[in-house]
Amino acid sequence: MNTIKYYSEESLEALKKELYELETIERPKISAAIAEARDKGDLSENAEYDAAKEAQGLLELKIAKLQNLIANARLLDESKLDISKVLIYSFVKLKNNANNAVMSYQIVPESEADLKSGKISVSSPIGKTLLGNQAGDVVTVEAPAGKIQFEILEVSR
Repeated sequence: MNTIKYYSEESLEALKKELYELETIERPKISAAIAEARDKGDLSENAEYDAAKEAQGLLELKIAKLQNLIANARLLDESKLDISKVLIYSFVKLKNNANNAVMSYQIVPESEADLKSGKISVSSPIGKTLLGNQAGDVVTVEAPAGKIQFEILEVSR
């Protein structure tokens, strides 16, 4: 099943660049390694050849996955999004009602999630709960540690 995923222009370009490098740099390197190993004699006992063939298989799998991702990718036009509600690529400032801690996150696709840089996945418990809400709303997140209430202080792009 092919799943359509939405990407920012930068993220989609990064995927295309990675695919280009795999196809134009890594693929020829592995082909050369296979040819070199083949030249060393009997293939039935050639561990170098087996390793190069396995690396080729893994590379081709990675290339196929990237090609599929790119084929099913959709570019998100951020200029057409409603900025009053929490949507993908929104910046959200939250207050934890239990301890009054204030935190800021950007809601991003799973492939771009990085908690250390404040980017949480749209499919995470917090991300899912925030979607469609707006500043002033109080939401309850079903987290692994239990229910947590957050007040949405601000939504921006």
